[in-house]
Amino acid sequence: MSTGVAVLDGLELAVALAWGGSMLAVAAGVLAVRRFAARPTEPPAARPPVTVLKPLCGDEPRLDEALGSVCRQAYPAFQIVFGVHDANDPALHAVRRLQARFPDCDIAIAVNQAMHGQNRKISNLINMLPWAKHDILVCSDSDLHLPPDYLDRLVAALEVPGTGLVTTLCVGLPTAPGLGARLGAMQISYLFLPGALMGRALGRQDCLGTTMALRRETLARVGGLHALVRHLADDNVLGQLVRRLGLTVGFADTVPATAVPEPSIGLVLSHELRWARTIRALEPLGYAASALQFPLFWAMLACVLSAGSAWSAGLFAAALALRAGAARAIGRTLARHRGAAVTPAPLWLMPLRELLSVAEIATSFLGGRVKWRGHALFADRGPAPVSYADEAAD
Repeated sequence: MSTGVAVLDGLELAVALAWGGSMLAVAAGVLAVRRFAARPTEPPAARPPVTVLKPLCGDEPRLDEALGSVCRQAYPAFQIVFGVHDANDPALHAVRRLQARFPDCDIAIAVNQAMHGQNRKISNLINMLPWAKHDILVCSDSDLHLPPDYLDRLVAALEVPGTGLVTTLCVGLPTAPGLGARLGAMQISYLFLPGALMGRALGRQDCLGTTMALRRETLARVGGLHALVRHLADDNVLGQLVRRLGLTVGFADTVPATAVPEPSIGLVLSHELRWARTIRALEPLGYAASALQFPLFWAMLACVLSAGSAWSAGLFAAALALRAGAARAIGRTLARHRGAAVTPAPLWLMPLRELLSVAEIATSFLGGRVKWRGHALFADRGPAPVSYADEAAD
């Protein structure tokens, strides 16, 4: 056997092993979703008043619907603070319409152009904080479509002894026509969500930035929002600072939908590359290893290396069947037990979705520059990471 043939056979074996590992990862993700959905939900023992902080920047598809969902919360007492940097921000038109539709809702508007660092979202939240009336603060992204029990579930999770910060999963909601929005929603619902739950099962306590709920006293103890202004991954940094207090980061038993407004593949890739480079900066080895969760990619690579052999075609067929079954199971499980409106994943888009995801992982290692709402930023490593192994030992 020639050296070239031996090397090729070795590559084929390595790819086949990666395919097997990724098949197990997909199955584990489905189990993690089912365990999460099966958790019993209990109402909070008390319902103290809550302030919801909604930083805004520009108009977005279905923004009225997203902002309206916070006004429809089945919660007895809450305030909403909307914040913008610019008095001419078009998002304010949606807020004015909201005030007319919900005249009994306690709504405040903070307009302040002050910047406190490179992170414009955190700067906006700093400017909004003086308007907040209540002790429990919920930082909630503007594009979240919230179920009516969202605040109930956050408060219940925050009541768990030793909990300092509460976050939520989310599913993707395409709010624009075109492949970009569909592919972006698939990434969130069928790849990111089960991956986050598997991380939780392995002992991680990551904070997911679409929702961050905590008490005002906890925020003060970590140094306030000013402790986050230099960091692009503000959610990760906040989670680490809270854990340094000896408190935990909890998952609430609710799954809001986050809008995916990018109509084209190029736009959604640009958005996802910001996430990719942020995660890669924080945990480069772990993020590189996340490529071992894409069985369709490894099957396609096996097809290329083996010139379309029968065994590689079998790998692809098995991976496609598993990926389709997993998507169906995740969607039905979340809809049945958590009321999440999960957008179906077209079978023919699944191979493309995996190829794009692996390409993003690879591209994330080629630089640290990202674009966020038209502004250039650089991904940073945040504070020194908390050791999960040390936490477990404690």
